[in-house]
Amino acid sequence: MAKIHPCVPSSSSSCSTQRETYTIWMKTYTIWMKSLVLNSNGYTVYDSNGEVVFRIDNYDSKCRSEVYLMDLRGNVVCTILRKKLLRSGLWDCYNDKDSCKPWFKVGKSLGFFNHDSVYDVLIGTNEAQSISSTNHRIEGSIQDFEFKIDGGEGKIMAVIQRKLSFSSVALGEDVLCVTIEPHVDHIFVMALVAILGLICHKM
Repeated sequence: MAKIHPCVPSSSSSCSTQRETYTIWMKTYTIWMKSLVLNSNGYTVYDSNGEVVFRIDNYDSKCRSEVYLMDLRGNVVCTILRKKLLRSGLWDCYNDKDSCKPWFKVGKSLGFFNHDSVYDVLIGTNEAQSISSTNHRIEGSIQDFEFKIDGGEGKIMAVIQRKLSFSSVALGEDVLCVTIEPHVDHIFVMALVAILGLICHKM
């Protein structure tokens, strides 16, 4: 795929954190819901310079219940597992594949009036994390693959939508623009996008 750029240029300034996955400014990525590896499923994440920063390469199309989010060099930054026995669907994400407890969980919201495209996110399930248990929510449209990640109390953490050209033409169903608010873990958002892609059969 040709070199691509997100819809809004982002600053390169960042604050020093473990893994350096937070920025003090709004950050925008482009996601191509394709793997760069031939005959593989997954997605590829580009930064504002058109450089690959994250990727998923799933070599077995029949094995989508366990996928690995990697950086450019192939280092696994988190592991996503699907709980097969639950009809409503539950996904566990581990920030270390050897960890006994998940970093966060994603499941279908069970509220009676909730739309089919509403999912609950429970983070802080790993006692090793310094994050207290908090409920987040993903709301959007499966058909359009456009979602917002709500961090609670209406605070939007990230927005996932189709990427548009400068003339406002959609680049395709498999090209997304992901805008992340300041001080939000980018790996957390990329893992949620991957789970949405698996739920929507986009990869």
